[in-house]
Amino acid sequence: MGRSPCCEKAHTNKGAWTKEEDQRLVAYIKAHSEGCWRSLPKAAGLLRCGKSCRLRWINYLRPDLKRGNFTQEEDELIIKLHQILGNKWSLIAARLPGRTDNEIKNYWNTHIKRKLIARGIDPRTHQPASAAAAVAPASATAAAPSSHRHHGDDDKAVVVRSSCGSRDSSDDDSTSGSVPHQLGLGGGIDLNLSLSPPTSQPSSPAAAI
Repeated sequence: MGRSPCCEKAHTNKGAWTKEEDQRLVAYIKAHSEGCWRSLPKAAGLLRCGKSCRLRWINYLRPDLKRGNFTQEEDELIIKLHQILGNKWSLIAARLPGRTDNEIKNYWNTHIKRKLIARGIDPRTHQPASAAAAVAPASATAAAPSSHRHHGDDDKAVVVRSSCGSRDSSDDDSTSGSVPHQLGLGGGIDLNLSLSPPTSQPSSPAAAI
């Protein structure tokens, strides 16, 4: 069974927050702190979802939020943190006071990535783009010698087979040449046999008569 929703969706307001809703949310959190977001909307007298209240507070209403454009120092810090942490925006935001994870993520995708590409740096690996492009040819070159070694082994195997075959034939010749001596026959005996066609035979008794 899934987790129950934090509020009744049918009885909540949707869309842009009004100024009155912002004031109610700020006044409640100042008096009671954040607390449980599931029960906060009802306690604050807001017809909003608990998630909506949390995002509104974190991304827009917190008093320590830093407004305005990112500075050059913040840009360089985000790049260094992204190189270490990757796309863990909440951890990056924890090291930039006054900035939210959603704000940093959007700023990365719209500005910093383009800046790194303009510098010739891959935004994913933080390495020079030329070095990343050379990885594929290098891996292909490293794989090439192994294939040559396999072909060389096949050639050696062919040579071994051919040499074995020649040895077998020579052994057969030597064996056949030594047959007279093994049989105890003298060298004067002529072993060359000649074959002559058979004499014609009558095909039937009638032809013989």
